[in-house]
Amino acid sequence: MQAGDDDWTSHMAIRAAWLSFVGGRTQGEIAAQLGVSPAKVHRLIAHAQKAGYVKFQVDGRPMECLKLEAELSDRFQLTNCIIAPDLGGDDDSAVRAVAASGAQFLAALLGGSNLTRLGVGMGRTLTAAVESLPKIARSDLEIMSICGSLTRTLAANPYDIIQKMQERTGGTGYYLPVPYFAENRDEKAMFLTQRSVQDLMARAGGSDAFLIGIGSVENEGHLVQRGMISKQEQEELLSVGAVCDLMGRFLTLEGKLAPDTLGDCAVGLHFDEVRGSRVIALVGGESKVDATLAALRTGVITDLVTDETLARALSTRAGLKLAQSA
Repeated sequence: MQAGDDDWTSHMAIRAAWLSFVGGRTQGEIAAQLGVSPAKVHRLIAHAQKAGYVKFQVDGRPMECLKLEAELSDRFQLTNCIIAPDLGGDDDSAVRAVAASGAQFLAALLGGSNLTRLGVGMGRTLTAAVESLPKIARSDLEIMSICGSLTRTLAANPYDIIQKMQERTGGTGYYLPVPYFAENRDEKAMFLTQRSVQDLMARAGGSDAFLIGIGSVENEGHLVQRGMISKQEQEELLSVGAVCDLMGRFLTLEGKLAPDTLGDCAVGLHFDEVRGSRVIALVGGESKVDATLAALRTGVITDLVTDETLARALSTRAGLKLAQSA
């Protein structure tokens, strides 16, 4: 019975979406035609968008963004740099902009290449991008977690994107069933002795490309917000100059490993293990400027999708020409 209800909702959502986005009907007009309330029409259209039945995009980017893209690509030797226009507002607005551009980039990548195995990290911006990804028929795609999929309490991480990518692509997802950080080096060593963990990490390391986020150690970062690290650990990281979480390892502003012990407890691929591969980073929000600069200075990232406000702050922080002349 539930499956039938779900099918009916999907069919009605698709019809409502056609009437709204193609037919240009108001919600009141759609409600009258479908015999439901305007509130129901609103929910149906929202369902159609969330389920990926509605696909739309704005092609092109403003000239200012294109100039920043060229500047950052040249400075950090990037294959691709995509900068989403400033939407105004706070970091949440920036994340939405990056999610939209990131979804377009991923759709093109998955739809027009021979990529069959994608290694993925986690994070708020990645989650938003995958939620904006249109449905793509890629049943052959393997989606590999490159870092521990659990919190220290062994709860599922809400920013793990494996399941969401499975839903969008029809591919097969592989979780790494260990915490992002072990409690200590001995516990990490114990996890790494497990044959299943060894096999999954080996397969993840052989991915055709890697999709990662860039984390910070500031209060607004997901490591702190989701309780992935303690307040004491955060303070210790800040005291040794750590500004960035790149695949579970902490970097100083210069792009060097911070002298901390927590990074040694990360269970997952080290960024040096993916060096030389295609590494696509999605990051949004001006608060991530130091974290992003540190990550770019490692030379690991090949493709960057970010927002205009962060890109300008990054240009200024790095002392690039466009920022100096603006």
